[in-house]
Amino acid sequence: MNNRTENPILQVKNLHFRYNDEKETLKGINLDIYEGEKIAVLGSNGAGKSTFFLNINGVLKSSEGEICYRGRTIDKKSLNELRKNVGIVFQDADNQIIASTVEAEVSFGPMNLKLPREEVIARIDKALAYMNISDFRKRAPHYLSGGEKKRVSIADIIAMESEVIIFDEPTAALDPLNAAMLEEVLGKMSEEGRTMLISTHDVDFAYRWADRAVVFSNGQIIADDTPLNIFRQEDILEQASLKHPTMFDVYRIMEENSLVPSQGTYPRSVREFREMFEKMEKNA
Repeated sequence: MNNRTENPILQVKNLHFRYNDEKETLKGINLDIYEGEKIAVLGSNGAGKSTFFLNINGVLKSSEGEICYRGRTIDKKSLNELRKNVGIVFQDADNQIIASTVEAEVSFGPMNLKLPREEVIARIDKALAYMNISDFRKRAPHYLSGGEKKRVSIADIIAMESEVIIFDEPTAALDPLNAAMLEEVLGKMSEEGRTMLISTHDVDFAYRWADRAVVFSNGQIIADDTPLNIFRQEDILEQASLKHPTMFDVYRIMEENSLVPSQGTYPRSVREFREMFEKMEKNA
């Protein structure tokens, strides 16, 4: 899926990776990521999604291939630039949180950038306010609820002012209220033009949220297209152990029974579904 005219913000070329002497986990990944994109990264457990994320934000070093950030090939000298601008929010917030207070936790990244104290404080204030956790400033993060910890871990990345933000299974272990909170935050980030990649097993979320879906299977990318086109490909779904989103199935069944028009596109959310019916009633 590459019909863009602008240059990618992040480019992955022939990326290979293996853990120690094990078989390859990533087998020649090629991917161009453009500014402002909302990308859902799909695939079964063990497909290579998390390993891919840890490579493109500089935690792991590939055995072959290269990563380019804004046209510059990343090497040892520019690795910190990649880590600064490609932030990752881990599935388990406890794996990310290390400090004794929320304030200290959110300050950790900016302080490592050796920013002036005033700038660090300003970034902390902004990130806490953004995530609506200013009241937690002096609290110990490990005593917060799961949803509150997730807010703190996202504030970590916001304080770094990363241009690309990766979320590894962000809704895992969240109750419906906190999952809705997270989706609201993601919507806010999208409106601000942030570039986001999210791995998820929640196909309903991926279908309504993403404008692009990248499917991993056995360490390779097997599909890269719009979510609608991905979920229309039964062979891809079978290979990646994916199912159809509920809204996709509902609309397809109605379309097959001539209850709705065949219009080439499907509503991706309940809101879009309702708007479609309201429009049909007006035109009736």
